[in-house]
Amino acid sequence: MFVYLWGYLYRHFFRFWVKWILRQLTGKCELQRIRDGSKEGSQRTLKIEYSLECSKRKVLRNAVHVGEAEVEKCVIGIMKEKKINIQKDISFKKSLQVCLLQISGYKKLYLEVENLRKVPYDSDNEEHEKQLIQLWNLLMPHENLKARITKQWCDIGFQGDDPKTDFRGMGMLGLVNLVYFSKYYTGEARQILSRSNHPKLGYSYAIVGINLTEMAYSLLKSGALKSHLYNLVPGLPQMEHFHQFYCYLVYEFDKFWFEEEPESIMHFNCYREKFHEKVKGLLLDYNLVLTLQSTTKKP
Repeated sequence: MFVYLWGYLYRHFFRFWVKWILRQLTGKCELQRIRDGSKEGSQRTLKIEYSLECSKRKVLRNAVHVGEAEVEKCVIGIMKEKKINIQKDISFKKSLQVCLLQISGYKKLYLEVENLRKVPYDSDNEEHEKQLIQLWNLLMPHENLKARITKQWCDIGFQGDDPKTDFRGMGMLGLVNLVYFSKYYTGEARQILSRSNHPKLGYSYAIVGINLTEMAYSLLKSGALKSHLYNLVPGLPQMEHFHQFYCYLVYEFDKFWFEEEPESIMHFNCYREKFHEKVKGLLLDYNLVLTLQSTTKKP
């Protein structure tokens, strides 16, 4: 309660005077001080984002909502509003531009991921069917499907004879993630599929993969992936960067599952939540980038 009260008082009453005093002492505005006192990436961009959101000036508050095309114009407007002389502080414009690109790029990426999640799997859609068959061929190259609807799908961890029913929660996002991991980390995907068939510690590979898509999606939606993506991409994060984070989750969850040695698959939700908390804890480190390094990753 005390921490919340102090945070409220600081943001709405004391922050203005602290900023004013520091400006008089340093001759620089808060944005300039952040640029000078923090490293590129998550540490700087998160502070810039917070500073802009808390500003009493509309020009600065609106900066966190601009699109990619408006970033340069927005930076010029901020410099004018804060009376920053570009001739005396040449690097400020570039630094702020990178931060705003990361902020706007994160919001754009979330919308792209959300839109893909909302696309339901359609067995009448040729492209959807093509991706599903591609998933099978990548994971089971030496075994042909006997039919489109078959119990063979259970061999790669789907629940029944038609995988389309398993994509309801995450839509096409779940399938695209599974295909991405199998395509660009083929060796790891086949190894994890093999491990998932363990007689005692086994789990449903595809179902768990879709579940981990939901985890990646929820972390993106909550903003927890900001530190990771701001460190990873010096500009606009793309859908590929979301897929790569998903691949990290799949690889690390498999290790986590076997290290924990659950009594049975019936305890999956408990261990899933434990893994989720572990990842959220890692993402609190503003210097960390969570990626899966692989010798089999294709360019």
